[in-house]
Amino acid sequence: MNDEELKKKLTPEQYAVLREKGTEVPGSGKYLHEKREGTYKCAACGNPLFASDAKFDSGTGWPSFEDALPGAVEYVKDESHGMDRTEVVCAQCKSHLGHVFPDGPTKTGKRYCMNSVCLDLEEKK
Repeated sequence: MNDEELKKKLTPEQYAVLREKGTEVPGSGKYLHEKREGTYKCAACGNPLFASDAKFDSGTGWPSFEDALPGAVEYVKDESHGMDRTEVVCAQCKSHLGHVFPDGPTKTGKRYCMNSVCLDLEEKK
C-alpha cells in the first residue's frame, strides 16, 4: 500500500504517527487501559505485532509491551529531539509504532512504548 492509499485508509492522526513519526498525546490512547485478550496488529497493514499477554501498565501514558512477536518489528536508531532512542517500526510496512526502552519491569527488561493509533486489536475468540 502506498502513501496515497494509506492517507485514504487512515485517520489524519494515524497517518501523522505511523507515516510521519508523530506521537499521540500521553494518556489519550484507546488501548492504554485495554484488558481484552488478542493480538495487536499494525493499523496500516495488519501485520501481527504484540500478544495481549505481553502488555503491561508502565504508567507512562502509552500502551506498553514486554516483547514483540517474533519477526514482527524492526529497530531504527533515533537521535531526534536530542535523545538517543530506539524506534520500533512494523517489519512489513515500515510504519512508525513507537520506541523501545531498556527499563521494563518485566522478565525481558524491555518496555515497548507504543502509540494506540498505530494498533488494531484483534480479539481472541
